[in-house]
Amino acid sequence: MTNAQPSWAALRTERLVYVDDEVLALDKPAGISVTGERHDTDLVRLAAAQGERLFPVHRIDKATSGLILFARELRFHGDLTRQFARRTVGKCYLALTRTRGLPAAGIIDLPLSVGRKNRVRIAANRADIRIEPPVPAGGAARWTVRPGAVFDHVRVYPSVTTFSRVWEGGDFTLLAAVPVSGRRHQIRVHLAWIGHPIDGDPLFDRSVAGRALLHSWRLAIDVGGQRRRLEAPPGADFWAPGAGHFPPALAAGLPDLVPWVEGPSLDARPDPSAGGPVTAR
Repeated sequence: MTNAQPSWAALRTERLVYVDDEVLALDKPAGISVTGERHDTDLVRLAAAQGERLFPVHRIDKATSGLILFARELRFHGDLTRQFARRTVGKCYLALTRTRGLPAAGIIDLPLSVGRKNRVRIAANRADIRIEPPVPAGGAARWTVRPGAVFDHVRVYPSVTTFSRVWEGGDFTLLAAVPVSGRRHQIRVHLAWIGHPIDGDPLFDRSVAGRALLHSWRLAIDVGGQRRRLEAPPGADFWAPGAGHFPPALAAGLPDLVPWVEGPSLDARPDPSAGGPVTAR
């Protein structure tokens, strides 16, 4: 996105993924917020200025692109948000790191807290993060915090991200990541703290001028009495930093490489009673 104010009419026409009487799903460009901007433009304000009132069901970060879901009337909003709160929504993100060496699958079970300047961080010292190898062989590795090392002087939010390695080559690794608990900045912080930050992420690299290579790819949610599978393929700006490294058929073949997630895995689900900031990952 440039600094010029985008047109809601153009966004709605070019980026619409799904619409019915209850919901509108949009493929949000990186660089624009969903809502809540005080000194900038966001999607809710853009739509309202054109006479369309929308109610965000969840959020994704400004630096993140991809699927975002809105209720079209307030009476539909409650049921949709409850599905996210109950973790019955299937979510899958694509994340590109400029690193190698991750296992084929992983579970990042690291609690989050909010530190200075409202920054989300792991609620422990980095030295207390440990990795448990896949058991059985070929299963998922697990990152956890050493017992007794979780901070006790701040509020702590249990947080779990699962991932599978879709592809690696050159300096890059492409992951399909599922934020089981759905905390603010969760995928971004989890991957950074295990040594594999998302490429271009301004949370951890202030020198970047582009976008974070994190994309909200899929949502599976109940709408109008039916299970809807929504998908927004990442755009050219997602693939551009790795141009020349990716196999020609990778982008088109992604749907066949990654199974649909209909809801979080029970063995990776944290305590549903735990509170915490629930925005985008």
